[in-house]
Amino acid sequence: MFTTAEILQLIQNLIWLLSGVGIFIVGMNFMSEALEKSAGDGMQKMLGKIVSNRFSGVGIGAGVTALIQSSSATSVMVIGLVNAGIMTLMQATSVIMGTNIGTTITGVLVALKNDYFNLIMYFLAFAGVMMGFFKNEKIKIAGLLCSGLGLIFVGLNIMSSPDAFGNPLVKRMFTDIFRVIDFPLLLILVGVIFTALLQSSSAATGVVITMVGTGVMDLDLALFIILGANIGTCVTALLASVGAGTNSKRVALIHFTFNIIGTAFFTILIWIFRQPTVELLTALVPGDSAMALQMRVSVFHVIFNVTTTCLLLPFVKQLVSFSKAIIREKTETAAKTHSLRFVDDLMLAMPSTAVAQVKQEVEYMMQLAEESTKLSFQAILAESGEWDDKINENESIIDFTNGALTTFLIKLSSEHLDSGNEAVIGSYFHVLNDLERIGDHAVNFTEISQEMRQKGLSYSDQATAEIRSMCDEILSMFRIARSAFENSDHSILQELTNHENCVDGLKKELTAKHYARLAEGTCSVTHSPYYTSTVAGLERVADHLVNVGYSIKNPTGSQSQHL
Repeated sequence: MFTTAEILQLIQNLIWLLSGVGIFIVGMNFMSEALEKSAGDGMQKMLGKIVSNRFSGVGIGAGVTALIQSSSATSVMVIGLVNAGIMTLMQATSVIMGTNIGTTITGVLVALKNDYFNLIMYFLAFAGVMMGFFKNEKIKIAGLLCSGLGLIFVGLNIMSSPDAFGNPLVKRMFTDIFRVIDFPLLLILVGVIFTALLQSSSAATGVVITMVGTGVMDLDLALFIILGANIGTCVTALLASVGAGTNSKRVALIHFTFNIIGTAFFTILIWIFRQPTVELLTALVPGDSAMALQMRVSVFHVIFNVTTTCLLLPFVKQLVSFSKAIIREKTETAAKTHSLRFVDDLMLAMPSTAVAQVKQEVEYMMQLAEESTKLSFQAILAESGEWDDKINENESIIDFTNGALTTFLIKLSSEHLDSGNEAVIGSYFHVLNDLERIGDHAVNFTEISQEMRQKGLSYSDQATAEIRSMCDEILSMFRIARSAFENSDHSILQELTNHENCVDGLKKELTAKHYARLAEGTCSVTHSPYYTSTVAGLERVADHLVNVGYSIKNPTGSQSQHL
C-alpha cells in the first residue's frame, strides 16, 4: 500500500509521465503530417503503379509507411485507390501487409536512443520550431518534420526520466498492476485498448519499449502487449469504415483479419515457449543496458510482422474471398440509396488523396450529366418518352452527388492543405454547380418534349434540323470539356471557346429565323415558347461547359463568366 505522501508524489509523477506521452504523440503527428505533405502525392502515384506482384506490393507498402511514418495514412491511400478502381483488393491486401512491416521503423528508432542521439534530437526540435517562422512553404514543412522528430525523443526522455517511469513509486505501481494481469490474454487486451486510445501502434510500441528499458515491465509481458497493439491499430480503421463504401470495409476487415491470425499464431507460440522466446531475443540482442532491453522489444516487433506477412502472403486470394463473403455487395434495394462512389470521410486524413478522389467523383458526375443531355436531345428530336426515367434517375444521382461532394469539400477545406490543393478545391465548388445546372437543363428539355407530346405538337423538319445543329455543337463541347478536365489539357480550351462562339451565333441566327417564320405565318405561335426555350437552354449548357473546361486554367473559381 502507498502512504498519503507517496500517493501525492505518485500523482505528480504520473502527470509528468502523461506529459511525456503527450509530447511523444504530438511529435509523431507532426512528423507524419510533414512527411505526408512532402511525399504524399508521390507515394500515391507509387501505390497506383503497383502490378499484381505480391512481393512488390509488400515492398511498396512497407516503404511508403516507413517514409510517411503512418500506417493509417497508407491505408487511407490504399482505400482511395481501391475505390477509384486503380488498385484491386488483391493488390491492396499485399500493400496492407507491407504497412505492418513499415510501421516497425519507429520502434527501431526509439530503441536506438542514447545521450548523444538525444542531444541531436533536442537541437532538431528547436531548429524545427525556428524554421516554422519562415514564409517558404517547403522550409515550414521541413521545420515541422524536424520538430516532430525532435519532440518524439523529448517525450521518450520525459517518460524514462526519474520523475516518470524511472521513479521507484511508478515502477512499484506498474509492477503491482502487471503482477495482477500477468495472463497472456489480459495483456493482449491491454495492448488493444492502449493502442486504440492512442490511435497509433507506433506510439503504443514506443511507450512499451520505454517501459522495458526502464525496468518497469518484463520482456515476456511486453511481448503480449505488442501483439495486442497490432490488433488495436486496426480499431480506428474499423470504426472509420462504418458507413463507408463496400471496398473500404473490406480493406479494413482484411487488415484486421491479417493481424488477428498473426497474433493468434504468436500468442500460442509464446504462451507455450515463453522462456525460450525471451532467451532467443536475449541471444539476438545481448547485454543488460537499457538500449539492449529496448532493442529486444523492437526486434520482436519486426520478427512478428515479417513472419506474419511471410506466412499469409500465399493466402492473399483467400483473405480477399473471406472479406467478400463477409461484406457483400449492396443489394438492389440498398443500391437505391445513393452514395458517393470514390469518396468517403476516411480520406480526410489524407488530403492529397482526397482531392484526387474528389476529381474521380466529379468526372463520374460529368458522365451522368453528358448522358442525360444526350438522352434529352433524343427525346426532343425523336419525340419519344423512352428515356425519361433514365434522365430522372441520373438527375437524382447528380443532385445527391452535388450535395454530398459539397459537404465533403467543406470538411476537406478545414484540413491543412497546400495552396495548390486549396485552389483546386475552390474550382471544384464551381464545377459541381455547373454540372448540376447542366443536369437541370437536361430535365427541362425532357419536360418540354413531354408537354409537346401531351399537346400533340411537333417541330417542323426545318426546326428539327436547326435544333439538331445546336445539339451537335453541344455534344462536341462535352467531349472537349471532359477531356480538358480529366487530363488538365490547356491546349484544347481555345477549341472549346470556338464551339461556344458557334453556339452563341446559332442562337441568334435560329431565333431570328424562328421569328421570321412566325411573321410569315409558316410557324404556329403555339410552338414558339417551346422552340425558344430549347434554343436558350442549349446556349446556357454551352456556357456551363466552358466554365467546366476553363476550371483547369484558373482553378480559383473566378474563371466563371456565365450564369
